[in-house]
Amino acid sequence: MAFWNRRRSIDAMLAPHTGPALKKTLSWPHLMALGVGAIVGTGILTLIGVGAGLAGPAVLISFGLAGLVCACAALAYAELSTIMPASGSAYTYSYAALGEIFAWVVGWSLILEYSLVVSAVAVGWSGYAVPFLAGLGLDLPTALTVGPHVEGGLINLPAVAIIGVVTGLLLLGTRESATLNAVLVLVKIAALVAFVAIALPNFDAAHFTPFMPHGFGAPFVQTGVMAAAAIIFFAFYGFDAIATAAEETKKPERDLAIGIVGSMVVCTVLYIAVAAAAIGAAPVASFADSPEPLALIMRGLGQGVAAQWIAAAAVVALPTVLLAFLFGQSRIFLGMARDGLLPNRLAKISNRGVPTVVTIFTAIVVAVLAGIMRLDELASLANAGTLMAFMAVGVSLIVLRVREPNRERKFKAPLWWLVGGIAIIGCITFFFSLKASTQFYFLLWNLFGLAVYLVWSSRNSRLAKGQEAEG
Repeated sequence: MAFWNRRRSIDAMLAPHTGPALKKTLSWPHLMALGVGAIVGTGILTLIGVGAGLAGPAVLISFGLAGLVCACAALAYAELSTIMPASGSAYTYSYAALGEIFAWVVGWSLILEYSLVVSAVAVGWSGYAVPFLAGLGLDLPTALTVGPHVEGGLINLPAVAIIGVVTGLLLLGTRESATLNAVLVLVKIAALVAFVAIALPNFDAAHFTPFMPHGFGAPFVQTGVMAAAAIIFFAFYGFDAIATAAEETKKPERDLAIGIVGSMVVCTVLYIAVAAAAIGAAPVASFADSPEPLALIMRGLGQGVAAQWIAAAAVVALPTVLLAFLFGQSRIFLGMARDGLLPNRLAKISNRGVPTVVTIFTAIVVAVLAGIMRLDELASLANAGTLMAFMAVGVSLIVLRVREPNRERKFKAPLWWLVGGIAIIGCITFFFSLKASTQFYFLLWNLFGLAVYLVWSSRNSRLAKGQEAEG
């Protein structure tokens, strides 16, 4: 069958298969921790200031809009993950619902997203860690703390090192790394809860006036509530990493929905509470341009010790974002390799039930990016990849509801047509709120990906070789 008509059969996907498999070691608490660990990171620690600068106190509405779109995407993920509990996330769902060529574009976009997120967060962690180590008396030379794009720089060694540490945890086993992740997530949540508790007694309602100084805004407009929502949206994504763990979940028909929806609810409530407390405690203009707005607000309230603890929590707990996305990236590679769209050797599973080859390969790629590349512009490409994946999941939800209405669904998204529609329209709107350069580079990345697909992957996929029944 021609590649544009190939589509995976859900029944064939769920059929028992021989060969090494990932171990089912995760339950819903692990999945919620994985999701919260991926979502709560540099976004809430830094983007709250950027968002407040664009929208003023109305950034609270921005959080709500971004949360709404992500919640709809999360509901779509929850339903599809219980229908297809296999590694691959949005890539796998697109393969069954939309076909191989669409699945390739989504998978290629996810590779971009996860790689750049891991690299960017590693560089961000290095920015916290280097001063922290200096305070302990360990001063690293400039050549070893920044890449060659900075004068005197050679390699960002701390960023490479933290990726190595997280990779080691993943190689130990999924359950072991998930347990440590859960502990570190609690540290992160405790720091944010402490911020809210300290800031609320200093709440001043006058800081909310004027509430919407830059208006509501619209696509292609770089200020206002919508512009802030387009940026703050990226503080929410990460729950999709849960879907990549479907094959390793003990009871996917129950635990995946709890993990995906639960982590989104926890983070949305936490984000709005932190934003409200921050604005109530200090005028927006005082922290809008700060790279560390929460710590700045604490120092402004005379809480220097609390500011130090928040910074320390970031250094200790930010690796949970790396763990979640590095975990997800390796599972995306695994799913594509199993389907023959990438070299099959990447699908090798170790005795500990870990995709060792693909995990190490992924770590090397992202470590090189983190060590030598300038990521301030490239990191926004990760956001474009996320929007592509979320939009594809919304489309897949609607397509499968129409095409296979009688298929058993352990979890059903309420008002599926509305949920899918909001996810699709919201992602398109946010995509066109990105910089034109980001949209252009995203197009180039996918044109390159399509060339790879047409030259190699379309001829080597399992469906092309007739190794699996098509839907």
